[in-house]
Amino acid sequence: MIAPNSIQEVMNRADIIDVVGQFVRLKKRGANHIAPCPFHNEKTPSFYVSAAKGIYKCFGCGKAGNVVTFLQEHEKLTYPEAIRWLADYYKIEIEETEKSPEQQQQQLTEESLRVVNEYAANYFIDALLNTEEGQAVGLSYFKQRGFTKATLEKFRLGYCPEGYDTFAKEALQKGYNAELLEKAGLIKERNGKYYDIYHGRVIFPIQAMTGRVLGFGARILKKNDKAPKYINSPENELYNKSRVLYGMHQSRQAIGKQDECFLVEGYTDVISLHQGGVENVVSSSGTSLTEGQLRLIAQLTKNLTILYDGDVAGVKAALRGLDLALEQSFNVQLVLLPEGHDPDSFIQEKGAAAFHEYVKESKKDVIGFRLEVGLKEVGDDPVKKSKLVNEIAESISRINKAEDFALQEHYIKRASAALDVEMTGMVNLVNKYIREKLEQERRQKDRQQAAEEVTPQEYLPAEELPKPKDDEEQEWELVRILLEHGGKEYEHYDNVAALVHERIDPDLIESEMARMLYDRYFAYEAENGVLPPSGYFGSLPDTALQNKLAGLLHTKNDISHNWKDIYGIETLHGEMNYVNEIDSALSYFELKKLKQVQDEVLKRIKDEKDVTRLMALQMKHIELKRAEADILKRAGTVIVKKIRG
Repeated sequence: MIAPNSIQEVMNRADIIDVVGQFVRLKKRGANHIAPCPFHNEKTPSFYVSAAKGIYKCFGCGKAGNVVTFLQEHEKLTYPEAIRWLADYYKIEIEETEKSPEQQQQQLTEESLRVVNEYAANYFIDALLNTEEGQAVGLSYFKQRGFTKATLEKFRLGYCPEGYDTFAKEALQKGYNAELLEKAGLIKERNGKYYDIYHGRVIFPIQAMTGRVLGFGARILKKNDKAPKYINSPENELYNKSRVLYGMHQSRQAIGKQDECFLVEGYTDVISLHQGGVENVVSSSGTSLTEGQLRLIAQLTKNLTILYDGDVAGVKAALRGLDLALEQSFNVQLVLLPEGHDPDSFIQEKGAAAFHEYVKESKKDVIGFRLEVGLKEVGDDPVKKSKLVNEIAESISRINKAEDFALQEHYIKRASAALDVEMTGMVNLVNKYIREKLEQERRQKDRQQAAEEVTPQEYLPAEELPKPKDDEEQEWELVRILLEHGGKEYEHYDNVAALVHERIDPDLIESEMARMLYDRYFAYEAENGVLPPSGYFGSLPDTALQNKLAGLLHTKNDISHNWKDIYGIETLHGEMNYVNEIDSALSYFELKKLKQVQDEVLKRIKDEKDVTRLMALQMKHIELKRAEADILKRAGTVIVKKIRG
């Protein structure tokens, strides 16, 4: 386990703007940074990152947290893995408490596939560089491709020995779990014996943005008509090919800096372009673009340029994924490389300067490119032409009409002229596809609503309606005040925290999580003689807690609207009005305490038989109501609504 002092050191050093900026292209806006949310699809940025508070929040999907929870959510890391990633990033040596065998096994289980993949990647690298077979076979292949030692290290390229069970034997002897090795696609069991999946192949580790190994691609070197040229890891809890792009770890900074992403087909295309000086490039590994892959790119840029080597079948297959890119408002450009060239051969023969010049001169927008490719294939065949007209119209319909009306109109005019069809007809056809898409979305929404439909609640008379659930919001408002304003001045008190500690009865805090934070806040002060630092609670590993805290600290200060509706109390917010916020919160808890006493007095009035005691209780109730009115007046308002019991 990681020692608490190491966790605190990591949290103190971690800069959320720096870390999130490794995965998302942030733009400064006022005191915050904004970006399209990396956790859901959106066109207008609603993902906010606060450097001062060390938190992020999406006002679209609600995701929120700190630098650790971002890594956990974005990269699917456990809490210890996220802390170790940050420690490695900031070159912090972490201290770990001694683990029992049970704890070691538990950690191995938690990290499972990640650990297995990391071991395998290092094994394949060692086999490539430090064995005779690896040097003679694997290293020779990479040298023939022109890859340098630095490139091999950058992409962690490797080799799996020809022996059918060489890797399996060593991995199992070292204690790695056979089931995990098989799930990772590294070995296979047959007739009670395990053999290597990748034997005799060069290895291309597939990495997440963080550099974590998710899976492998492997290329066979010997001619074998019965075996596929390339094989990839099977999908599992760690590796999902529709959410991965090869080279994203090595390319992410260049993509963000240049505000453009080149997309190619193969591993070697990515590697050769990097070595040649073109580093803003990734590969979809031969698959059509998916929503998950586009989301990765959109975190860094909306400018996508796709490079093709001229194979018509491959081009047509890849084009099918581009409608999704249009739908998500990508600026999609396509480049057809000269005949006989792929990105690998072109960059090695021509160099980076010629590559950039060719791309600049040869770029075509997606609709124009589809028209060019389609018309060559159609010829004079009216059936094929009709099909092409429909395909182009459907693609144009994917462009968001509200946001890109001029662009959609431009493509309609261009397609009408190129296809020799009336513009009115093309407009009608595009609108037809738009209507069909909207209808499909409506039916899907109706099905979801029908599935979620529940039996309406029985009507209750007004006097039986439950009390609005505003108490927890007010309790969290108190926690927010402590975290944001605890150390600030307050008249007649050392600080705001001292005021709260004296005036608030903690037993009034019913939320377990809010009470836990309240207690830990003052326990820290009692133990250390100072208030908790700003990052203290950020080091706690509870993801739900971090989400709650981030949402709380990134709120637009609308917490007390229910209280206003119920109690008629107006509250003021903002940095310059923290005294008003504190008074408002104190008034709420005073009212809550007062209400409890009132309820007890009313209960005793109802049951009391003695006339003298009854009169005393009635006088006490009147005093309590006056006290209630005084609190409300002190809060700057009057009683306009009755506080419900």
